[in-house]
Amino acid sequence: MRDRLEDKAFLILIVAVSLAFAWILTSFYGAILWGVVIAIMFAPLYRRLLRMMPERPTAASVIMLLGIVLIVILPLTLIAAALTQQGAAVVGRMQSGELNFGKLLQQVLDALPGWATGLLDRFGVASLGEMQEKVTSGLIKGGQTIASQALDIGQSTFSFMVSLAIMLYLLFFLFRDGDRLARGVKEAIPLQPGLRDELLEKFTIVIRATVKGNLLVALAQGALGGLIFWILGINAALLWAVLMAFLSLLPAVGAGLVWIPVAVYLLATGSFWQGAILIAYGVLVIGLVDNIMRPILVGKDTKLPDYIVLISTLGGIEAFGLNGFVVGPVIAAMFIAAWQIFSHQRKQENMGP
Repeated sequence: MRDRLEDKAFLILIVAVSLAFAWILTSFYGAILWGVVIAIMFAPLYRRLLRMMPERPTAASVIMLLGIVLIVILPLTLIAAALTQQGAAVVGRMQSGELNFGKLLQQVLDALPGWATGLLDRFGVASLGEMQEKVTSGLIKGGQTIASQALDIGQSTFSFMVSLAIMLYLLFFLFRDGDRLARGVKEAIPLQPGLRDELLEKFTIVIRATVKGNLLVALAQGALGGLIFWILGINAALLWAVLMAFLSLLPAVGAGLVWIPVAVYLLATGSFWQGAILIAYGVLVIGLVDNIMRPILVGKDTKLPDYIVLISTLGGIEAFGLNGFVVGPVIAAMFIAAWQIFSHQRKQENMGP
């Protein structure tokens, strides 16, 4: 009885100190999250490098850090700086009245044929003026939100640098001591060895597949979309590219939420060849990237249904901010993986020896 009471007290203590430690780290959870994700993503490359210099894990970790800084962080920093400039320019044009969403919408409405106007009335739109006011208000708020987020990147430079330093510092030790830390975590999980190993292996596979499948497809669609916007001479092409990259994380709708309205505007305002090129490019290039790249990067075994990805991504954004683009789908994938393992175990138990 006394031993059981001591065990319960010790378990309560472990839970309490674990929650307290997690609470301390909440301010830098983004840096910790991305440190772990990057370490998992680049672990195979680090092991390959370590085989080339087996007695020098510290040097191998430093080389990996330098490579990640040059290949990943430096380009993203340059893009963020350019994005900040374009965001500031967009805000300035909106405040000066040069960029007037109401005027742009009115140009589209004026170009609509009579049957389209009648169709709007049939769907309960009282007047085009009322619709214009509502849509314009929504566009202005959305544009201000996007532009302000770009400005926040520049205004929170110190916080970003601190988080980046923490991530790189943590990443060094995750590379150098990753295997030992993984063994310690594995031994501490109170599950049967077979079930524990299967769950951790599934977790690693899901992390790599989800991050590669979501982020690389998003980067590809954003880059391709920004390229065609730049070729067609559309203002703030980088800003639109980043927006398409974010939205492409949402299945079924994705980058089309950006390029389709722009194509409609180009057609409605007389830029027929530009609108036609954008539609053809969006369907044949941007739209096919997801269908071609995602199965290759993710694979059939870890691919989530589109509705799960959509719900988990939106829920992740609501709960974790921009980090939710990764956290949401990963949690959803682990949820499904855990239940699949549990169901498999139950079937084996029911079948008996």
